[in-house]
Amino acid sequence: MFIYLTIFTVTALAGVALVLTQRWHGHFSMDGTSGVQKHHTVPTPRIGGVAIVAGLLAAWLLVEPDNVADVLGPMLLAGIPAFAFGLAEDITKRVGVLPRLLATMFSGALAWYLTGVAMQDTGFPPLDLLLQFTPLAVLFTAFAVGGVANAVNIIDGFNGLAAGSVAIMLGALGLIALNVGDGALATVCFVLATSALGFGAVNWPMGKIFLGDGGAYLLGFCLAWVAVLLPMRSPQINAWATILVCAYPVLEVVFSVLRRRKRVGHHPGQPDKVHLHHLIHRRVVCKLFPHHSAALKNGLTSVLCWPCAALPAAWGVFYAGNTPMLILGLALVCFGYAALYARLSQFRWCFSALTLQAKIATTNP
Repeated sequence: MFIYLTIFTVTALAGVALVLTQRWHGHFSMDGTSGVQKHHTVPTPRIGGVAIVAGLLAAWLLVEPDNVADVLGPMLLAGIPAFAFGLAEDITKRVGVLPRLLATMFSGALAWYLTGVAMQDTGFPPLDLLLQFTPLAVLFTAFAVGGVANAVNIIDGFNGLAAGSVAIMLGALGLIALNVGDGALATVCFVLATSALGFGAVNWPMGKIFLGDGGAYLLGFCLAWVAVLLPMRSPQINAWATILVCAYPVLEVVFSVLRRRKRVGHHPGQPDKVHLHHLIHRRVVCKLFPHHSAALKNGLTSVLCWPCAALPAAWGVFYAGNTPMLILGLALVCFGYAALYARLSQFRWCFSALTLQAKIATTNP
């Protein structure tokens, strides 16, 4: 317990220090208020990933026994490219989407190089047969890790949303690891979740500091790598379980790409303001709490979005060894996400092709 309290405190204090010293670094670390996805009303430091790093470095120095450090150490080392490119974007605002995606994928490949672990058991036999070819397994692992890391960055739209969601998903993966006797990986999950919560103590609800691309990519990479390690270290756990636990950010990516591809002249990587969390903010929070401050409504949006991460994560924990139930759970999550999105965007529980096309045509890029 002392270790977790220390990690939480170090991360939170590092976040507070960044807030208090923003007059010294604000000229390069501030996130302005103009932009498609912006919901804050005052310029805010977006280098919260530095606080996450401080907490994780403290964790690496404090964790015992050695088998925990043996898991956490390579993970943190492999996460450097993802964090570095994200932090470079936070500071310069000039690093493109593709270089950042490639950096997160490189972190996945580097993790394989350091540990020798790649995803070769997905629970889908035809794919598993192909993944026995190591180069293909490494490429698949890098792509999956990069995808999840970028997915976490996509849900980083409101105070506490990304950090809270990642903490929930890591907690679920930690419980699954604990249930199969993998204490070292469970400890790593809880350490990572504690660091995310330490940052969240400064970020939520008023948004005094933002996670930034560096923090989102680092937490996203760590989440993805744990999701790779768990079924590979414990074959009795099906990869469908880790997919289900990470379903919320992954669905955001898939749905965003499909939505943006339908918009003429709009690149799938270009940001917009019609993610599920944006709709919940506009359609639910702003209507239920019209007199609250913008910052408080920002934080309340995350509270209503956290169940999107918690419900599939809980299903994944309860049915971690039951493949049919995991597939059923994933199907229910997909249908539930689509129904909720349709309800909030079109005021009906299923999509209408005509109204969807009209909305796409009229949505500002």
